[in-house]
Amino acid sequence: MCFGVRDAIALAHQESARGPLTVLGDLVHNDTVLAELKARGVGIERSPDSVRTQAVIITAHGASERLMTDVRRRGHRIVEATCPLVHHAHKALQTLVKSGYHPVVIGQRGHVEVRGLAEDYPEADIVLSPEDVERMTERERFGVVSQTTQPVDRVRRLVEAIRKRFPRAQLEFRDTVCQPTKLRQGAALELAESSDVVLVVGGAHSNNTRELVASCRTLCDRVYHVQVASEVRSEWFEAEDTVGITAGTSTPDTVIDTVEQRIEEIAHRFEAVVSLSSMASVA
Repeated sequence: MCFGVRDAIALAHQESARGPLTVLGDLVHNDTVLAELKARGVGIERSPDSVRTQAVIITAHGASERLMTDVRRRGHRIVEATCPLVHHAHKALQTLVKSGYHPVVIGQRGHVEVRGLAEDYPEADIVLSPEDVERMTERERFGVVSQTTQPVDRVRRLVEAIRKRFPRAQLEFRDTVCQPTKLRQGAALELAESSDVVLVVGGAHSNNTRELVASCRTLCDRVYHVQVASEVRSEWFEAEDTVGITAGTSTPDTVIDTVEQRIEEIAHRFEAVVSLSSMASVA
């Protein structure tokens, strides 16, 4: 787990011990973590309309000032678990807008982090592809930030696409892809290059996990996205395979450990089959 996720979970545990607590959205995009929170009595709601506790925790992905103002007006106490690096992206965009730049967010439309970044700026452009750039309207000045978990190469390509599309515009780019994401993506590519099979462990709704899957598939033909060990299938492997394991930033160590144990169990079965075959051959 990255430090932002660890801190968010620790804060949720601390606050839930003090009294009733509701998370507005998914604290992190991992079902195992969410199940543990529910077991502690923490509520999870999608809308402020449904919140019944006085304390409300904002997820690690952050939220717009518009949303938090609405929550406060309803009489709730806000606990912010927003990752500091997401906070940095918010501040970067806010500074650009105050300086007169039209806001542009590179990221997945509808993702909670992107909503949090763009919701205070209804005029903002959200782009994730060259086609999105083509649909943009010309402005004198563009201020560009990114969802923190986007692949940095994609972000740079889209920034250049905006420059080419609007050569007369002034463009200011703030690189808000977080360092843990950059390091993890680089390590995953090295892993994929040296592996026959790669397992990426993480939540189904985790953007950074899905991006790791996509990156690994550029270098390895057999890449599988699993949430828990029970999803790992023995038919994915052959006896001589080198298997690589990587994981999204919100995946608990315990889940990664059980996936590794599952692979070791499958490997022992292969060894047993090879051993029996050798014995039969000698006989």
